[in-house]
Amino acid sequence: MRYKFNYILLLVIMFYASSLNIGAANSVIDHPAPEKAVVEEELNVKELILGHLADSYEWHVWSNGEKHITISLPVILHSKSSGWHFFSSSKFNHGNSIYKGFQIASKGEYNGKIVELDGEGNEIRPLDLSMTKNAAALIINSIILIAIILAVARVMKRDPLKSNKGFTGLMEMVILMIEDEVIKPTVGKDYKRYSPFLLTVFFFIFINNLIGLIPFFPGGANVTGNIAVTMVLAIATFIVVNFTGSKAYYKEIFWPDVPTWLKVPFPLMPIIEVVGIFTKPFALMIRLFANIMAGHAIVLGLTCLVFITVSLGPAINSSMTALSVVFSVFINFVELLVAFIQAYVFTLLSAVFVGLARDDHSEDNKKVAESSVT
Repeated sequence: MRYKFNYILLLVIMFYASSLNIGAANSVIDHPAPEKAVVEEELNVKELILGHLADSYEWHVWSNGEKHITISLPVILHSKSSGWHFFSSSKFNHGNSIYKGFQIASKGEYNGKIVELDGEGNEIRPLDLSMTKNAAALIINSIILIAIILAVARVMKRDPLKSNKGFTGLMEMVILMIEDEVIKPTVGKDYKRYSPFLLTVFFFIFINNLIGLIPFFPGGANVTGNIAVTMVLAIATFIVVNFTGSKAYYKEIFWPDVPTWLKVPFPLMPIIEVVGIFTKPFALMIRLFANIMAGHAIVLGLTCLVFITVSLGPAINSSMTALSVVFSVFINFVELLVAFIQAYVFTLLSAVFVGLARDDHSEDNKKVAESSVT
């Protein structure tokens, strides 16, 4: 089993290594005449921050002047007119070229997405199954998480007496903390049924949050700051809660214990309860997405201070640079704490919602669930 896993990991690494693309930018810099002043383009902070937070079809690793080192990801498209297409994102030349009628839109509704032009010049979105930066980061982070868990499990199985030392002991402490302080008291007597899902959710969010803070490959991807990822996590919680709910749970939704005039002739409370089924996972989705994206945006904004203040003179620029570095380091330490807190809160609320759907849910769970939505 170990050799099979190592073989799969080696294949994945070779795949990404083969996609490494080192090239020069197409833009030519014209050197102005000596008598002409050099006009520098003003930094657009908004576009810079949004560009770093957005997904992309290639993974930028490093730049040195006009040379760019990027990992070109596979593009998989289906056009209604020309069928399936498989090629590398390097064919787009960092978004500056058109390949087989496809291009990356630079503005408009499909900004940053692959489009094709119809006979009238309108942009049309093909069926896009391409691997993007966030999708690649999800695969890499998942492999890292699986490798960590398998390694810890192997150590604990081989020598349980020494499992409480080093990294294995740290992982055991975190697992027991989530199990004993979050899952067991909130879910109830059948907590073991839900422990695998809830522990997976916690470590998946936590590892993606941590690796997202690393500014170089394989870090830097805004995975949990992508609303599509948080939506899938919220939908998973929604499915677990509502497909394993008890009869008492559905009775409280469609016939809650309130005065009859709030249920008939107009079903006011049942409508509110049904809406609550969807607002709970929606709150999970927005909370995780907003907090992680905001943290990344703050770090990028502080970094931009260095370049914004260049035109204000060396004194102001040097002082703001020092201030930017100090605050960036501080915010990054805060983000380490936020990475854990957001994984913990998502797991806690998911466990609370599961507990509410069981027969032995408590009033404390109801209060936590109501406060999370508000």
